Amino acid sequence: MKKLSIRVLSVLLAVLMLTSLSVTAFAASADDAAENVTVLFTHDLHSHLLPSKDEDGGEFGGYARLMTVIRAQREKYPDSILVDGGDFSMGSLFQTAYTTSATELRMMGAMGYDATVFGNHEYDYLPAGLASMLNAAAASGDPVPAILNANYLPPAEGEDGYNAELSAALDIYGVKKYTILERGGVYFVLFGITGIDSDKCAPNSGMILEDAATAAAEVVSSAIAECKQTYGADPVVICLSHGGTSDGKGEDYDLAEAVDGIDLIVSGHTHTKLDEPIEVNGTYIVSADEYGKYLGVVRLKKDADGVSLADYELIPVDENVEDDAEISALVESFKNNVEEEYLADYGVGFDEVLVNNTYDFENVDEVKATQHESTLTNIFSDAYKWAVEKATGEKVDMALTAAGVIRDTLPMGPVTTSDVFNAASLGVGTEGELIAIYLTGQDLLNVLEVDASVQPLMSSAQLYCSGVEYSFNTNRMLFNKVDYSALRRDDGTTEQIDPEGMYRVVTGMYCGQMLGEVKSKSFGLLSITPRDEKGNEIAVADLVNYVVRDGDGVPVKEWYAIASYLKEMGGEMDPAYAEPDGRKVVYSSLDPVKLLRNANKFTYILIAVIVVVLAIVIGVPVLIVRSVKKRRAKKAQAK
Repeated sequence: MKKLSIRVLSVLLAVLMLTSLSVTAFAASADDAAENVTVLFTHDLHSHLLPSKDEDGGEFGGYARLMTVIRAQREKYPDSILVDGGDFSMGSLFQTAYTTSATELRMMGAMGYDATVFGNHEYDYLPAGLASMLNAAAASGDPVPAILNANYLPPAEGEDGYNAELSAALDIYGVKKYTILERGGVYFVLFGITGIDSDKCAPNSGMILEDAATAAAEVVSSAIAECKQTYGADPVVICLSHGGTSDGKGEDYDLAEAVDGIDLIVSGHTHTKLDEPIEVNGTYIVSADEYGKYLGVVRLKKDADGVSLADYELIPVDENVEDDAEISALVESFKNNVEEEYLADYGVGFDEVLVNNTYDFENVDEVKATQHESTLTNIFSDAYKWAVEKATGEKVDMALTAAGVIRDTLPMGPVTTSDVFNAASLGVGTEGELIAIYLTGQDLLNVLEVDASVQPLMSSAQLYCSGVEYSFNTNRMLFNKVDYSALRRDDGTTEQIDPEGMYRVVTGMYCGQMLGEVKSKSFGLLSITPRDEKGNEIAVADLVNYVVRDGDGVPVKEWYAIASYLKEMGGEMDPAYAEPDGRKVVYSSLDPVKLLRNANKFTYILIAVIVVVLAIVIGVPVLIVRSVKKRRAKKAQAK
């Protein structure tokens, strides 16, 4: 009986042990499956196929190095997916092959990207350029990522703005609202969203922006239902958004807050670096900086309770990472293509040294950060003025550029064609050509006031000019901060700006198209109206007819104006750019004389309001006192 009991106990113990092991194994297996949800991501790559220099003498980015990091993560997580948040183009010389070779999409395909979304800069070549790029990508036969676009749609046939060429190209490429894919037994729903600001930054896209939250909610509902019905699986839902985040909030935060069921938002457009995901409404928002500086890696745990964050890191892509040989060779082939098919027409090489620079110019963040004169941007605006005068033989009164279109600095040491293009990378296609228009003197003064008054509201609106000098007091009345302005002629003399006069002004196409934003950003109080030489108003859509061309009819590009200007210096950077030359003076003062000097209607209105308020504040008590005295006097008389 004892032996039987021992045997029974032994069997029970063995069963319990096996059961425990099975449960443990099952749990471990479940954990492994949950841990196998890995998303690799980038955004705002901007054609940065080659590494860039950083402020400390190191390097960042470059597709060959990025590929090395991607391969390492795929070895670690073989079932990972690789996605991008848009603006994969426009930012280096490689963009010049955008319409003919679809360089960026083919590179992303070679690197194994699963999906991306259009950013605003994918529309820089206008609908025709986007159509050409999509057709070139499809015709190449190379692998390319899915392009997802749920709320930025072309007009349908019969609607205003319908573009048959673009609609056909979108269909040929296979652009769609969402896609479903599977990795390691886990299903993913991926969809693409365009933000409001992104749409504003693509004024000639030809697309119709639908409400992001409405479109996202519809996609999430229908895609999840499709995944469950077709595959019997509850998917991980990922939004590739070109909406952006700012200071922990922003359009993508609003999207996550408004729409249930999104597990992850890869947030592009604002070039944000999020060291930790933002979590809102059960959604994780992630961003990995710009230009391929980092590969983002987010690990999600998917179980019966839903999706939660398991791990997150941004892996640096710098000079310590070796090049991937296969991608390096492919980059080199596209580089040769740019030299042969684009740069040869301009007589410069990709790595040709234009000038030796001994000065430490500001970086882009410093250019935007505060209101000030910048030697870097002095070069750009001076180059535009010089190049247009050389090309046309006609005097330019003022040339200007904006902080928002400056993409990089000029490095110390040898400055190459590629360096210049990176700094002025809106320099190809319609958006990168210089235009010459006319402004009234009052509008020219308004331009200077935009720089003084609007920049604190919109850092990219800080302007940098050639041909003028001016000063402004940051303590003065809004829209009346400028207290001195004059034209500065080439011989150093100055000339008063006549509000009724007409002046020839040169700027880039992109800046010209943004003139319409001035009125809204100034609450309707300022406006700038482009005009022709006869004073007739020019519609924004017609600015393409005012592109500056040289004697051979070739458009003058922003990048080439700067490159030519530097090359004209004869090998060494002009010492005139060692220090600011006083063309823009910014100061803060409460001196009444300086607060009221050259006051305009806005200051007079403020003074009038102050006088009225003081009159009320002082007058009402006086009237009350008088009234009380009268009552007392009447009472005394009655007695």
